[in-house]
Amino acid sequence: MSKLFVVGIGPGNYENMTIRADNALKNAQVIVGYTVYVDLVRERYPGKEFLTTPMTREAIRCQLALDKAKEGRSVAMICSGDSGIYGMAALLYELRGENIDPEIEVIPGLTAACSGGALLGAPLTHDFAVISLSDRLTPWEKIEKRLECAAQGDLSIVLYNPRSKGRPDNLRMACDILLRYLPEDRPCGVAHSIGREGEWAEYMTLSELRTADVDMFCTVFIGNAMTKMVAGKLVTPRGYRDV
Repeated sequence: MSKLFVVGIGPGNYENMTIRADNALKNAQVIVGYTVYVDLVRERYPGKEFLTTPMTREAIRCQLALDKAKEGRSVAMICSGDSGIYGMAALLYELRGENIDPEIEVIPGLTAACSGGALLGAPLTHDFAVISLSDRLTPWEKIEKRLECAAQGDLSIVLYNPRSKGRPDNLRMACDILLRYLPEDRPCGVAHSIGREGEWAEYMTLSELRTADVDMFCTVFIGNAMTKMVAGKLVTPRGYRDV
């Protein structure tokens, strides 16, 4: 039976890729992915056949990987971060349907909530929510409801896809929703270009976050009621000191 690996490559640098992911890419004959992600790994895995599609062509990309695997090739579909968190794993299962060929093996990776949180300090030590601000696949009304529930539940919040050329106001709108429930001085942070050239951490309040300069390579963190700055780092205690 043919096999298709769905590989989370982490934030993009080799040091944050798992050994299991590295082995899958070494053993693959064909590596399929979004153009930007393939460019991150191309030099490390020479001699492979690389197949890419641009953004918004996810279904075509996944079908291409399934077709190559059915030909008997060893195929790896790569995803930034984790393969199951905003990745291609679910779509591949959907497109394959109830068939069992090719066999799909999901290989997890380091999602931006983890790698970005580490860059900023320790903002996710307690319960948290991860919400994408992209309304290309999710209606904005549903995103707004999720933001409201996370704020009312006093969860730390991680925002993926905070802004793009086609969605220049989504972060500002999200902050306005959160400010209905959260104080203006709530500590926040932005992880820029995690694991890539230009990586840096930026800290600000929720009111300042409204106009922060972010893009699709940024991950945004909003603290809960316990979050504070400690020695220049964003920290959310869990309460271990109080036990």
